[in-house]
Amino acid sequence: MSDLEIGVLSIAGVLILVYAGVHIAVALAVLSFVCVWIIRADFDTAGRLLALAAGESLQRYEFGVIPLFVLMGLFVSISDIGRDTYEVANHVFRRVRAGLGTATVAANAVFAAVTGTSIASASVFTKVAVPEMLRLGYKPRFAVGVVAGSSVLGMLIPPSLLLILFGILAETSIGDLFIAGIVPGILLAFLYCAQIFIVARVWPDYVQPGMMERVADPTPLLTQTQVFTKITPIVLLIVIVLGGIYGGVFTATEAGGVGAFAALIFTLLRGRLNWGSLWRVLVETGHVTAAICILLIAAHLYSRMIALTGIPNELEAAILALGLGKFAIIAIYLVLICLMGTILDSGSIMLITIPIIVPALGPFDIDLIWLGIITIIAVEIGLLTPPFGVACFVIQSNLEDQNIKLNDIFIGALPYAVTMLFVLVLVTAFPGIALVLVN
Repeated sequence: MSDLEIGVLSIAGVLILVYAGVHIAVALAVLSFVCVWIIRADFDTAGRLLALAAGESLQRYEFGVIPLFVLMGLFVSISDIGRDTYEVANHVFRRVRAGLGTATVAANAVFAAVTGTSIASASVFTKVAVPEMLRLGYKPRFAVGVVAGSSVLGMLIPPSLLLILFGILAETSIGDLFIAGIVPGILLAFLYCAQIFIVARVWPDYVQPGMMERVADPTPLLTQTQVFTKITPIVLLIVIVLGGIYGGVFTATEAGGVGAFAALIFTLLRGRLNWGSLWRVLVETGHVTAAICILLIAAHLYSRMIALTGIPNELEAAILALGLGKFAIIAIYLVLICLMGTILDSGSIMLITIPIIVPALGPFDIDLIWLGIITIIAVEIGLLTPPFGVACFVIQSNLEDQNIKLNDIFIGALPYAVTMLFVLVLVTAFPGIALVLVN
């Protein structure tokens, strides 16, 4: 077999192994090692390449941003800042029709700005928002759908672990990716709120049966002091982290360190931290960081193998021969990602596709920051689509009401997946939406 044929077979092999249940890092590393061994006909060369991949992928300065933002997010989670943010959002939107739904989206958008992961958002708001909506008579499908849909904001609104992963894989600025995610994230949150408002007016019984006759939420109003106390920590964290990056005060990695320290202080001031919880936070940070380390090593080895087979060059030549325009290529790429999202998780999709597509798109002068944003939006649609929708599975595992089935969550999340698809088309057609704050 030629080197190219070996490379193509390796890609197919990765997809088969991952879908069969093999961990993505194991699949990438093993197949890459074997393919290099076959191409070079030398076991030692393949071993040296693996060693180089392990060293180079973890020595980059930007890698330090991952454990720091994970640590910050975990401190935020144990300090109940998410619950407080939801209570404030509920207070603000209590007079709006389907106000709890709008409050969930707003709180999730704010919470996303300090956690960096959709899974954390889905877990927190399943426990906080869903029981409250069910108590007030909201339909279960609507309640879980709002949480599922708004949880994806955690991967678009910075800081985002997927944006960090894209920045490392594509070797582009993580700080610029963070800034570029702000406007699309706010746009998506706004459209979610508009969607909830319209559905509540046109199909009120889908949201809350008897909504027009139902009395207002009996929960006592928060005082101005309570609102200020509850919202201040998360606002300060957002200002410190994003304000510092956007203002050029420090890099994304430095922002992670400052944010983690600030989150630690807030957790201590709120009396939520003891030796036991501190140990759990540190251990979980270590687990997440170690898991990402393995992914990055495998991805680096995979990208080296792909380059060795000549696939990027052949793909570039094929694209040029077909005479396709830039947007036609991007459209094919995004459709492929959305289809992969039905069977693979977000990280796996990016680890497989980014090392191939970025070099192949080199001649087309495509802005990698814009490419990163539309990639994340497309990848996140997969979190809401069956059969693999991770966010929906997380919500089901955290639900207190076992009468709500996984099917209900997928159906409830469908309108939000459609809205995400609309935003994807919008940002793809008008790159300025993502780049307005960067340029």
